[in-house]
Amino acid sequence: MIRGKERFITQLYMTTDFLFIQVSFVVAWYFRFVINKEQQGSYLPLADYFIWNIVYSVAFLAIGFLIGLYVPKRKMRFANEVSKIVQVQIYSMFVLLSVLFIVKTIDISRMFLAIYLFVGFMIIVTYRFFVKQFLRAMRKKGYNQQFVLILGAGSIGKRYLENLDNHPEYGLRAIGFLDDFKQINREQKILGKIEDLSTTLEKTIIDEVVIALPLTAFSKYHQIIEMCEKAGVRVSIVPDFYDILPATPHFESFGDLPVINVRDIPLDEYVNRVLKRIFDIVFALCAIIITSPILLVIAIGVKLTSPGPIFFKQERVGLNRRTFYMYKFRSMKHMSVEASNTQWTVENDPRRTKFGTFLRKTSLDEFPQFFNVLKGDMSIVGPRPERPYFVDQFKEEIPKYMIKHHVRPGITGWAQVSGLRGDTSIEERIEHDIQYIENWTLLFDIKIIMKTIVNGFVNKNAY
Repeated sequence: MIRGKERFITQLYMTTDFLFIQVSFVVAWYFRFVINKEQQGSYLPLADYFIWNIVYSVAFLAIGFLIGLYVPKRKMRFANEVSKIVQVQIYSMFVLLSVLFIVKTIDISRMFLAIYLFVGFMIIVTYRFFVKQFLRAMRKKGYNQQFVLILGAGSIGKRYLENLDNHPEYGLRAIGFLDDFKQINREQKILGKIEDLSTTLEKTIIDEVVIALPLTAFSKYHQIIEMCEKAGVRVSIVPDFYDILPATPHFESFGDLPVINVRDIPLDEYVNRVLKRIFDIVFALCAIIITSPILLVIAIGVKLTSPGPIFFKQERVGLNRRTFYMYKFRSMKHMSVEASNTQWTVENDPRRTKFGTFLRKTSLDEFPQFFNVLKGDMSIVGPRPERPYFVDQFKEEIPKYMIKHHVRPGITGWAQVSGLRGDTSIEERIEHDIQYIENWTLLFDIKIIMKTIVNGFVNKNAY
């Protein structure tokens, strides 16, 4: 059983990370100075490199401990864990380079450092992935369980229980409810009243108490928290207004008051914006270079199959509600282009050319949007941009529609790879867009790009 041995698990993770960093050191040394034998005798001896490796290793463990890499979190997404590993690597390398600068050691091989970082990252991420999957599989089978007591058997408490049942891999088992307005019922897991909390904590093994009470019961919160802390039991609160909060609420301090940011967006952080922008530029340049023969063939095909320009530009609403012109290969007859600003494309649309129908079905008409990415109007991944006419219409009809404009629009998006393309529900698309915006990571972008490639470019809902 792992339960109750969190400190041991933390120590085990730290020890394993340290050992794998040493493995990455050996691999980096072998590739740089054994396989690549250029400039023999011009580098520092192995002993010096090993000393700097120890400096980096200690910095890695210390920084990882400080930013919570070694805090056991069953409900943490693996993407968040990878993000923390990247942060720790960057900060640790900064510490190492600072120490090297202070002691005036500049003869460290840059190729060695690059291999060292890359191999270390791949090994640590890979072993942590398999450990996480193993633990989740064990928890699904009933091992390594933690027991949760829910206070409040109303809609909030039942929603929390439903989430626990839907995620057995977290290893959280609800032992029941305490509720002042329900009668004891073992089948419905109603164990008693709120006043029975102290007795329940003494008689039953409970790892966490979840307060799922309405705001009308707020006066009881202080006493409940005091009892749980006295018993050494963790306390979590599901706010009565959870449905208006984002997936990951962000708390700020205003004086001595905690303030909840209702719409916290990871891409509001400067580092995340820069990281995503660099990724977009590099990806767009590579895509344009690789697909340039295809772009040329499509351009010739558009020109030969219908009179008019090769490209079609259309006004769309982008980041911070600013409009821009989005580029496509023209798929409609030239005289029909202006009408498309206020009209939906319909099945067997007479405005489309035969070659344009093929382009729409295969999404090849979207390829010029890589130039929009280079201009800064769009991103590779993000919510799809809409025309101003429909934005004005949807913002009045669909709640939270305008949230999608908090980030750059994308060529592909979470809604699109989830099957919500063409003639599909706008409400469902917005739900997926908000989920993407609130949970953005670079790995999430890569996942969406991979799903776009694997699923193919064929749009079955395109007209």
